[in-house]
Amino acid sequence: MTIKETPLPGLFIFEPRVFEDSRGYFFESYNKNGLSAINPNIGFVQDNQSKSAYGVIRGLHFQRNPKAQSKLVRVLSGTIYDVAVDCRIGSPTFGKHFGCELSEDNKKQLFIPKGFAHGFSVLSETAIVFYKCDEYYSPETDGGIFYNDETLGIDWRIPTDKVILSEKDSKLPFFSQAELNFKY
Repeated sequence: MTIKETPLPGLFIFEPRVFEDSRGYFFESYNKNGLSAINPNIGFVQDNQSKSAYGVIRGLHFQRNPKAQSKLVRVLSGTIYDVAVDCRIGSPTFGKHFGCELSEDNKKQLFIPKGFAHGFSVLSETAIVFYKCDEYYSPETDGGIFYNDETLGIDWRIPTDKVILSEKDSKLPFFSQAELNFKY
């Protein structure tokens, strides 16, 4: 597995080595030793999976300390545009975002450390997204940022009239009003 650093410190893209032949393909989707090379303190405790239709945007979500989560995100079916926003106060990239396409075809994964907001848009007819978390879901520390905050300048690659949001996500605060307690 190749691990590539992104422009945001602590955020990495994992690209597995895929073995293909006439039977199909095989690849190692997770290896604790590989993850330990970038963060030896990760211990995943929960797996989450979602299925969404074209135009759905989920996020931007995070959990505040002391229940902050690191995530390892991949796509089992379809294609998404996956986005992480640096919410770590004092970070040289505070308020900056990074996005990349994750798909069943490219088999890339995005590792999102604690202190980042996360969201994705569905670019294919449907997408099944799977991610590992190193902390259990905690409604008391649940937080988020409105997906279309102009100060973040995220191009979700979905026309505005095709965007589908949950009621919860449509009411999230802008970045400047978000309750952030992450330190770099």
